[in-house]
Amino acid sequence: MRARLSDIARHAGVSEATVSRVLNDRPGVGASTRQAVLTALDVLGYERPAALRQHSAGLIGLVVPELENPIFPLFAQAISTELSAGGYTPVLCTQSPGGVTEDEYVEMLRERRVAGIVFVSGLHADTTADPGRYSKLADSGLPLVFVNGYVDELPSPCFSADDAIAATLGVEHLVSLGHRRIGLISGPERFVPVQRKRSGYVEAMSGVGEPLVELTMFGVEGGAAAAARLLDAGATGIICGSDLMALGAIREARSRGMAIPGDVSIVGYDDSPLIGYTDPPLTTVRQPARAMSIAAVRALLDEIAGQAVPSTEYLFRPELVVRSSTGAAPNT
Repeated sequence: MRARLSDIARHAGVSEATVSRVLNDRPGVGASTRQAVLTALDVLGYERPAALRQHSAGLIGLVVPELENPIFPLFAQAISTELSAGGYTPVLCTQSPGGVTEDEYVEMLRERRVAGIVFVSGLHADTTADPGRYSKLADSGLPLVFVNGYVDELPSPCFSADDAIAATLGVEHLVSLGHRRIGLISGPERFVPVQRKRSGYVEAMSGVGEPLVELTMFGVEGGAAAAARLLDAGATGIICGSDLMALGAIREARSRGMAIPGDVSIVGYDDSPLIGYTDPPLTTVRQPARAMSIAAVRALLDEIAGQAVPSTEYLFRPELVVRSSTGAAPNT
């Protein structure tokens, strides 16, 4: 028991005496500290004492991409908060290049006997991946929900931002400022959100000007490299598939001595935390992450409760947030 208390205390970042008070359901422990101990108990695979089992309905897996892009921590926080409010303990699994794969995380979560799994921008968003992996999970009776990246073969509901509308909002905003040479930067073609952004952009550019599309790797470096090609092609406005890509585009433009928005206007996507405090504050299209997270968790809890949830996609409309990185086109 001593080693067990030590393990739990180390994982929760509290003393063994605090762990003992929580396990014996004694007063004098703050709510956040109590929750940290209970989470450590669940994650380490220990059974809760009978008096504490009413405090949690079990574990829910939350699989998200790497956390370098601030939109993913925002999703993780919103989903975790909603799960906790529903009586469940989230188990966060974050992916990184060369690290633990999604399938390996799923096996680990199944060993923990999670009550369900939330996938955010996972392999379900990659059109080259086999969606059959999710059908097998659903057939085993495990409730699932997906965020961003719907394909018809998914066996459970998906909650997505309307990426086509997001691109359209960016084009319409830049056109209203007099821009006609408008480029699009986004990630690899195999991802569903990228395909939808490209489709929406191309349609919105009809009658405006030649579409200028640069697909690259996600992140600041990819945004900078793609922006270099668009600026060489004479673009005065650039729409980016993420805020980080937009920061890369800004970096590239400034390295050429260009003013933003005097020489080139740049639009991001996500409205991730702190992006309104960049230099200049970034005009972006806000992804409704919190609303999507709440809806996804409620659907998952309905599945867990045995209620039928349609295996369809629910689209959420993004919102244009105008700041100082966009302005009138040069020479207008």
